[in-house]
Formats: sequence, C-alpha cells, structure tokens
Amino acid sequence: MSALLIAAAMALTACAHAPGGKSAATSAPSEVPAVVLTRGHPIGIWKAAVPPKPMNGELDDFDPLGIAAGAKIKADCSLNWTNPDDGELYCFSSGTSLEMFLEEPQVYIERARQGWRKMHAAGN
Repeated sequence: MSALLIAAAMALTACAHAPGGKSAATSAPSEVPAVVLTRGHPIGIWKAAVPPKPMNGELDDFDPLGIAAGAKIKADCSLNWTNPDDGELYCFSSGTSLEMFLEEPQVYIERARQGWRKMHAAGN
C-alpha cells in the first residue's frame, strides 16, 4: 500500500512541477504524465484508499442510486456519506454516484428506501 501511495505522490509532484521549472498549467500537455501505473494498473484518485476494516453501511453496503434504480451495485464504503440527521452511513460504488447523490441526498435516500422495500418484497 505504501508503494502505491508513494507512486501517486510522485505522479502528483511530476504534474505540479513540469520539466524546465514551468508549472503544469503553463507547460505542454505532452510533458505531464497522463496515467500513473502500478503493477500495470492505473491508479484512480477515487479508489486510492480502501477502509482498513469493513464498514457497515445502510442498504447492506449497496449503492443507494443503484437501489433506487432497482439494481444491487455493491460498494466497499471507501466512498461514503453520513446522514447528519440520523447518523446513517451510505456507501457508494463511484465518485460520480456520490456526487449525484449529494445534489439531493434526502430525495435519493427516499428513492433508495422505496427500491429496497420493493426488492425485499419481491424476494431479492
């Protein structure tokens, strides 16, 4: 894990300080690395750290947007949100899902609860 973090930090440093002393904003695009690879796989900023111990979120750790749409999309809780009203933890499968959810969290929570009830009523 530490090698992964070091590789990501080195890539960010390389992006911030392009060759010739120029900042990445003023240097040519070809001077900035496009993707950092570790063991042949790209590193994504959204999945840079997975919780060291399992977290237990609402909806059995399924993404609430998926549940609202009728699909069980498993999430590892590395992306999560805690409802300030009741302290419930919601886990997300992607940064896009989390960002969309945050536009109207209470609306998506209600849709997910409705979807969850339908899934359980159907025996899923």
